[in-house]
This record gives sequence, structure tokens and C-alpha cells, in this order.
Amino acid sequence: MNIVCVLGSPRPHGNSTAIAKRFCEKAENLGAEVRYYSLNELNYRGCQGCMACKTTSEQCVLEDDLREVLNAVRGADILIMATPVYFGAVSGQVKCFQDRTFSFMAPDFRTNPDPSRLPRGKKAVFITAQGAPEEMFEEIHTNYKNYFKRYGFEESYHIRGCGIRELGDVHA
Repeated sequence: MNIVCVLGSPRPHGNSTAIAKRFCEKAENLGAEVRYYSLNELNYRGCQGCMACKTTSEQCVLEDDLREVLNAVRGADILIMATPVYFGAVSGQVKCFQDRTFSFMAPDFRTNPDPSRLPRGKKAVFITAQGAPEEMFEEIHTNYKNYFKRYGFEESYHIRGCGIRELGDVHA
């Protein structure tokens, strides 16, 4: 089992990172191979809207640190994305990563009933940590459930850490 874990927190020991790493440790104990990518440590730009991934290439043409991550996601069995909830949304690092996954969509993605270029059978785990109570920001998970479905993920699972405001609260 090949797992790619994309960490979207700017804090290397943040709560969403701690949850994701704990999940991955369990998977590793069961024999999975896990590769971690901390987005905040990478040098990359957001999608430039150049449409080259739809006209001249089957992948994003930007040559930066995110290229390796996108290639790893393409080859993974499971994608784990972890993010804190900031101002009612995913971190800027995750949003920028998500925008670059546009390259995974086929040129005719608007009309194609199977718009993703990703191989079938992938699974996703989406992890958030928020200081707010559970009844807030549920729409983030609804949006990402749709995102994973559109990209052809066979299954997606969602883990919400709610009411964990301070660094390290997840360990309490």
C-alpha cells in the first residue's frame, strides 16, 4: 500500500499534522509505505491558469517543488490531506495545492462523465483540525467529499478534530 500524506499546516507540530501522522504510523505498522510532504516547507506557486495541462501536456507544466508531490499523488493508492481550519476554510497551503491538482482533470472535464486523469481505485482521507465546535465548518468536508468524487477517488474518509484550538490540544 502506497500512501502520500500531504500536510497543509504551517506549524510542523500542529494538530492536523499530529492526527495525520498518528494515522500514518498505524498504516506503516500494518505494512504501508508512507511519503510525507509538508507543503509549508516547499517552494511552489499556485495554478497560473495557463491551461497548458489541457492543451500541450498531461501534467502541470510548472517546474517547482509541487511537481514531485503531484507525481506522487498520481502513483499513490491512498492520499491523505491534513489541514487546519483557518477563517472557515482550509489553509492557504492546501488551497494552493488543490488548485494545482487541476492538472489531473482531462481537457474535456466539463463534459466528460469521467473527467479525471488519475488511475481508478484510489482512496482519500481528509483530516481537519479546528478550534471551533463540531457544528461549524462542516461544509468544508462536504466540498472535499465532492472534490474527491470528481477526481475519481473510489472512497473518501473524513476525520474532523473539533474544539482543538491550541498547539498540542490533540494530545490532551
